[in-house]
Amino acid sequence: MNYPDLTIFGHDPLWLIAVKAVGVFVFLVLTVLVAILVERKLLGRMQVRYGPNRVGPFGLLQSLADGIKLALKEGLIPAGADKPIYLLAPIISVIPAILAFAVIPLGPVVSIFGHDTPLQLTDMSVAVLYILAVTSIGVYGIVLAGWSSGSTYPLLGGLRSSAQVISYEIAMALSFAAVFIYSGTMSTSGIVAAQENTWYVFLLLPSFTVYLTAMVGETNRAPFDLPEAEGELVGGFHTEYSSLKFAMFMLAEYINMTTVSALATTLFWGGWRAPWPISLWEQANTGWWPLIWFVAKVWTFLFIFMWLRATLPRLRYDQFMALGWKLLIPVSLVWIMAVALLRTAHLDGVVPGLIAAAALLLVVIGAGRIRRAAIRRNAVPPPSHPETGAFPIPPIVRESTDA
Repeated sequence: MNYPDLTIFGHDPLWLIAVKAVGVFVFLVLTVLVAILVERKLLGRMQVRYGPNRVGPFGLLQSLADGIKLALKEGLIPAGADKPIYLLAPIISVIPAILAFAVIPLGPVVSIFGHDTPLQLTDMSVAVLYILAVTSIGVYGIVLAGWSSGSTYPLLGGLRSSAQVISYEIAMALSFAAVFIYSGTMSTSGIVAAQENTWYVFLLLPSFTVYLTAMVGETNRAPFDLPEAEGELVGGFHTEYSSLKFAMFMLAEYINMTTVSALATTLFWGGWRAPWPISLWEQANTGWWPLIWFVAKVWTFLFIFMWLRATLPRLRYDQFMALGWKLLIPVSLVWIMAVALLRTAHLDGVVPGLIAAAALLLVVIGAGRIRRAAIRRNAVPPPSHPETGAFPIPPIVRESTDA
């Protein structure tokens, strides 16, 4: 088992640490501004309508105009709100979303003003667990925002969010277990190094599928945006928020999208490594080039978020919870057992992984068919009695198609 070399971290001078921290923050903020504009443009394109096209050339300054508008709006505080917690909730949502990016590797060791340093703020032997711990704190901002508003609909949105995060964080953590088994480490830089030959999206396809579903549920994005379902909850947990406080919730949502996309890139898509056939170029994974591949992979996942929003309708809450507890978690548990057996038998490679994935898929399909057949057998209409006044159900007569 090859453990990652973490000795390259912790030796940067203070000014270099500050430069990298500011660089990460600027990257996240710029990604949010561009993502909001791109999402509105894409939704307009997919729904055959105009997107933003008034502010700036081709509407490119729309995000900036929205930010100025939110900054200049009056910040209202409801009369029945718990003011300290009401004001603190947006901050609690934003800060963990930014902190999670501290252990994401954006590239290899590069030279910055003459100092050799990795394109990563820091790393640790349990970096992925750190990301899970930090991102789970962000839900407290949503729950506290709903509770402190002193209103019914925000409270319901906050409760939905807490149940949602608990349910899908279990599935997300289980999808990481297979990655830990294969790489032998929880360090993000070590996991990227372990994918030098083969990306884990090919070896651990079921884990990637579970994570892809769980990350959409974790970020409260359509079709899993139940905590802010305007059809039932007006606006959900942020109904009573306006001005910059509302903007901070939007900032947290898009930064969380970027963080889970970066985590998917790191754990399953080879991190900052160049995709094939670009990887055939000797210089593809050296210098500043890997930063381009990393950003391109992150934006691929952001595009998937936007595509889902334009395509799928919102699920009912019972369907959403059933998907997490009855499908994702059992599939993850069975898949972890299969991965552990493969590693114990020293059967590494793409072919054994694909065989195990195919066997898991057959088990899931078979279990689904058995469940649907049981539902059809038990779905017998209750008999109607004349004295109840119920409308009688006529018998179903199947006509013969013989000539």
